[in-house]
Amino acid sequence: MKMEMIETLPTIETPRAVLRPLAVSDKGMIELYSGDKRVARMTRSIPHPVPPGAVDAYIARSHAEDRSEDVWVMDGTRFGGPELMGILSLQRMDRKQTEIRYWVAPAYWNTGLATAIIPAFLTANPKDNDTIFAEVFQDNPASARVLTNSGFAYLGDAETFSVARNANVPTWTYSKRLKA
Repeated sequence: MKMEMIETLPTIETPRAVLRPLAVSDKGMIELYSGDKRVARMTRSIPHPVPPGAVDAYIARSHAEDRSEDVWVMDGTRFGGPELMGILSLQRMDRKQTEIRYWVAPAYWNTGLATAIIPAFLTANPKDNDTIFAEVFQDNPASARVLTNSGFAYLGDAETFSVARNANVPTWTYSKRLKA
């Protein structure tokens, strides 16, 4: 089966998964996991329920030449796992900065997956960033621990809108300097 991938994004080896560009063939697993209310509620942008065509539009945006977000899949096949265990992305900002965003499928929560992947991704620094920012909802302390264990520094409290919750949600904001 031929997989259509974004040619410009590198594949990144990590201790628990290979981060590879999002492929059209990932649609079914993304629909399955992003359709889980527990996943959607911990993100800004995944609606619940996921409307028809939303995943197709997400994949199309991730493949667009003028995209503002670069998307990788946490692929565990080299380690005996499934083809998609979660998504990691970088939202482009200015001045060699990005915001890291990720979600992990519930079957892999509390398994150390994100804790293994995030530091390896930061070391690879595929977009040659100087600084990476992150935010987590305050009712998701596990994601906050992943960030602090990966060397992110707490910047402060804020809030952002969650589509799945249809409400503003308190957040913790973090940053990590990758270059001096």
